Amino acid sequence: MLHEIMTRRSVRAYLPKPVSRADIELVLQAGALAPSSKNRQPWHFTAALGAAKEEALAAMNQGLEEEIRRPLLPESAQYLGGAKRTLAIMRQAPAVIFVTNPLGLDPRQILTTDQRIFELCNAQSLGACLENMTLQATALGLGSLWICDVYFAYDALCGWLGSQGTLAAAMALGYAAETPPSRPRKPLAELVEWKE
Repeated sequence: MLHEIMTRRSVRAYLPKPVSRADIELVLQAGALAPSSKNRQPWHFTAALGAAKEEALAAMNQGLEEEIRRPLLPESAQYLGGAKRTLAIMRQAPAVIFVTNPLGLDPRQILTTDQRIFELCNAQSLGACLENMTLQATALGLGSLWICDVYFAYDALCGWLGSQGTLAAAMALGYAAETPPSRPRKPLAELVEWKE
């Protein structure tokens, strides 16, 4: 597994080659096997291919245009250009997986302390799920990109997804048309404090 961890990359260019349903299912199974707080398993997957993927990306584009006019995330306007580039990357990938949290609370509501802890635990669980998915994709020789820019089109994408819960993230999946270099990491000596 260390090999997959060391060779996993965020892929932003894909070949026009379909990914088999069997491989997509293996990626989804890896996500579903992730550890989760209180075993709540706060995930639901929508695998978008072909025409359905185009519908989802049209919804995302519509959401991005709406975000320009009436921002849900006004402090994040500087990142909208990056979200548009992410949309172009998603168009290249043969598959896009949307991950929703069926237990999630509306991100605009004010949370009680209990609700905030519940949401934080679910967010950690979803992170484990998405990491498992990226590592399984790497093991299968696929490229992937864990996408958070879907928040800029939250309402439009939730409308397309229907009542599957709150939108957590998306993942582009396909055969890589690039080999990104590894990005620098802090040395372990800077990250660890030993107490004995």
